[in-house]
Amino acid sequence: MGFCGAFLASCCGSRSKDGLYENALADSEREAVADLLGYLEDRANTDFYSGPPLQALSILVYSENIDLQRSASLTFAEITEGNVREVGRETLEPILFLLSNPDIEVQRAASAALGNLAVNPENKVAIVQLGGLNPLIKQMNSLNVEVQCNAVGCITNLATHEDNKARIARSGALQPLTKLAKSKDMRVQRNATGALLNMTHSDDNRQQLVKAGAIPVLVQLLSSPDVDVQYYCTTALSNIAVDSANRAKLVQTEPHLVKALISLMRQREGSSPRTRDSLPPPKVKQQAALALRNLASDEVYQLEIVRNQGLPPLLELLTSEYPPLKNSAVACIRNISIHPANESPIIDAGFLPPLVDLLGPNISEEIQCHAISTLRNLAASSDRNKQLVLDAGAVQKCIERVLNVPLSVQSEMTAAIAVLALSDELKTHLLNIGVFDVLIPLTESESIEVQGNSAAALGNLSSKVGDYRKFLENWKEPNGGIHGYLERFLNSGDPTFQHIAVWTLLQLLESEDTKLTERIAKSDDLVSMISQIAERTIESDDEDNEDGEGEVVGLARKCLELLGKGQKGLLEG
Repeated sequence: MGFCGAFLASCCGSRSKDGLYENALADSEREAVADLLGYLEDRANTDFYSGPPLQALSILVYSENIDLQRSASLTFAEITEGNVREVGRETLEPILFLLSNPDIEVQRAASAALGNLAVNPENKVAIVQLGGLNPLIKQMNSLNVEVQCNAVGCITNLATHEDNKARIARSGALQPLTKLAKSKDMRVQRNATGALLNMTHSDDNRQQLVKAGAIPVLVQLLSSPDVDVQYYCTTALSNIAVDSANRAKLVQTEPHLVKALISLMRQREGSSPRTRDSLPPPKVKQQAALALRNLASDEVYQLEIVRNQGLPPLLELLTSEYPPLKNSAVACIRNISIHPANESPIIDAGFLPPLVDLLGPNISEEIQCHAISTLRNLAASSDRNKQLVLDAGAVQKCIERVLNVPLSVQSEMTAAIAVLALSDELKTHLLNIGVFDVLIPLTESESIEVQGNSAAALGNLSSKVGDYRKFLENWKEPNGGIHGYLERFLNSGDPTFQHIAVWTLLQLLESEDTKLTERIAKSDDLVSMISQIAERTIESDDEDNEDGEGEVVGLARKCLELLGKGQKGLLEG
């Protein structure tokens, strides 16, 4: 018969001090009890969400007899546990009515039933539309832990639907949720922190959470022994840290946040007590690294993470066999590497070899982009670091892979080569290992960014390289060679591309390499386009316009002078 059926039977068959219990029931209530017992006996074939079974339940719900109300709430809790689907208003309204009952047992069972139904997306919206938030908020403030747990669990389910989040944020639910996140009952704590996490997916809701005082509670719970609570709090803080205003607040109010997140990344399997196994430690580590990544959007956190020994655990995650850990770690180190003061510490910590390994095949596009961007950042400020990045095999790996990777990765790889090509000491080495074989073809890429980065790298390589034999060898090949690249860019009509090409041509002419100068002078098409640019009339007030046209014209005129074809009087003033 089940617990609910036994409870109903006891309602009909027991005596009270005043006489037979059934004499206190109205006829409709006695019939409803009898009918419901029959339905419960055949529950596998009964639809309790419509027709006579729902009518019988509703009679008990709206009875003035507390035992019948308890029976109704328990029945709803039991049937919804095994049968969750979209239900109508006629099913939800009786349960919502029971939520406001002053009896603890009724509240507990009704909130459990509502929480079960709130797993269904359509029900989530309907419950809120029918006014379910207010009684749930009242139950969250109950002194009974079971009632608290069920009410918070229901709110957690409701908060997973986008249509509900703003309503919940402004309903007054966030303060009791924040309070219950500190509950001594782990079930309540899990549900409350899960609900807070669900409220962190929009800017407005995050601001409401901050106002409700959730941040210090979430930070405090990072040290929870429960893996679920750690995960919910770490992920919530990661989402909160997306907003610059929130990061500024965190800097001022949470001085131990970075240490706590780094500590979570250091945890090894089985190193801390675990009360549940549903969320393994790798997910906590992943979210801790992502939280640090978001914090590291700001300079102060870029430095603080390194200062608090965050590099060793990040390196451990970077070399993990679990791709999500690699992804979160490399995304974090990419942001940390933006600060010039962090370049050498990251290199000295041993990050270069694993970062280069992440450029290999069978690595996701996102991870490759983060890895090569980090390598570019690490090479940005010193020739020493550029040399170390080159020695680690980064450029060789780019040459091997760049023609066969997605455009986003090509863009990052060519940008990295352009940065390395700024070092006069590395240029000859870069030329000798074959960068022209990939840079020249990529100046014809379908991506404007890839074209521009490749051309910028060629331009950097053309300045003060010393030995210009590679430029002569590659004047026509591959893909039209240096000549073809210059021709395309000069003829593009794009001011930026023309600027890069004219500047590159000037570097080649200033090399004083006789053979190279002669090769350029015999390229009538290049000389003609340079002449056309040099003949443009630039008013003196427009020399510093946004497109830098005055500078381009000036560079073109210098090229003609070096070719012995200089002109005077072109500048009007």
